[in-house]
Amino acid sequence: MPVIIPSNLPANRIMREENIFVMDKERAEKQDIRPLEIALVNLMPTKIQTETQFVRLLSNTPIQINVEFIQTITYESKNISESHMKSFYKSIKDVKNKKFDGMIITGAPVELMNFEDVDYWDEIKEILDFSVNNVTSSMYICWGAQAAMHHFYGLEKKELPAKMFGVFEHEKRDDTCMLLNGFDDIFYVPHSRHTEITTKDIKKVDELIILAESNDAGVHIAVTDDYSKIFIMGHSEYDPETLKNEYDRDISQGKSINVPKNYYPNDNPKNPPFVKWRGHANLLFKNWINIIYQETPYNISEIGKKK
Repeated sequence: MPVIIPSNLPANRIMREENIFVMDKERAEKQDIRPLEIALVNLMPTKIQTETQFVRLLSNTPIQINVEFIQTITYESKNISESHMKSFYKSIKDVKNKKFDGMIITGAPVELMNFEDVDYWDEIKEILDFSVNNVTSSMYICWGAQAAMHHFYGLEKKELPAKMFGVFEHEKRDDTCMLLNGFDDIFYVPHSRHTEITTKDIKKVDELIILAESNDAGVHIAVTDDYSKIFIMGHSEYDPETLKNEYDRDISQGKSINVPKNYYPNDNPKNPPFVKWRGHANLLFKNWINIIYQETPYNISEIGKKK
């Protein structure tokens, strides 16, 4: 089944060029099934790139999905046109009376700031509180995961000695978890962050279950037992050249940055990067959508009533 997005969203054209089936809302409304409603809270400055990364993964499921893009209105993005934001994005206040089957809150380039010093922190707290009773399953990514752990459980992030930057090996910690169905025992995920919430601190929260971990990169996935909250520290959604673009940007700006580990053949940035996380990225999102499909009520207005 296709993902449903506006026909004039840039990701629509990119998906069609990649022969990925997308559907506009006019055609979708003629089908007698209920699509899943997914909210994407996009905190990244590279809006179109991030939209496309997540839409690509959501489109690889057999279930029709309607994507609603959410922005924070307390911070104006400087890297995207105002017309794009007005055309495709809403605020949490615009959707406060809606229910969603799933929500994704992305990472954000603010990890070295205290949570409370982030311009849109109060709005993020509002979005997180909204997700508890109005969303069947929420997936929090990187800084979004750290922010959610801080808000819900009081956990603090810690600055790393050096940026966690590269593609790292991970192991499953739960062989029966639905979210990891089909995963190999060892799998790879990109990371790009300056901070972490430690395994030790996460284990202090009885509600949280660690599903995947790396000896080098720490916890990758932690969840609640009902999958209502899913915390993802890595970036399975990354394109093949996302880490390269980050590295090239920092080098061009004269910043001190290590070559991303296990990304270029022989760790040589003159070589084209080698992708080894795409299969598990698709499995992760297929499994998540399947979990939502099994758990969410057909009558979307019933979401949150059992909590």
